[in-house]
Amino acid sequence: MATEADDPWVDHPPIVAPDFPIPPGLANARFVLEPLTVAHNVADFGAWMSSVDHIRATPGFGGGTWPDAAMSPEDNRRDLAGHAEHFAHRVGFTYTVLDPASRDVIGCVYLYPSRTTDHDLDVRSWVRADRADLDKPLYDAVRQWLADDWPFDDPDYAPR
Repeated sequence: MATEADDPWVDHPPIVAPDFPIPPGLANARFVLEPLTVAHNVADFGAWMSSVDHIRATPGFGGGTWPDAAMSPEDNRRDLAGHAEHFAHRVGFTYTVLDPASRDVIGCVYLYPSRTTDHDLDVRSWVRADRADLDKPLYDAVRQWLADDWPFDDPDYAPR
């Protein structure tokens, strides 16, 4: 794993119990969620690069520094590797959002520890600008998935 200077989650304890079965994803007629890995790099990079302004306008992303249009595909690959490592160490869970027919990357969902004591989980999601119609359905599906399949009581997920 990265050093603490590079990765704020390096020393964070797991956010789920060791025996908790991590949900492999979520699927419906409009999208599929699966764990994000470096195998998604090219499609992931293209998805968010085509939608920087749209993502920054998405609830939960305002005021942040990501997405950073100056990132290279190699920077993105390292970022995805970090997310995969967080997943393996149970300190954060990032899922790519795929079109069920084409398997194109259309967004992403992040489940990370809350940075405040007000909630037990920080949840963020985005979809590509050309798939903006999926933002609310993704939000609704992820909220239900969290309630049904995850052990969190009070996730912080900016309403749509």
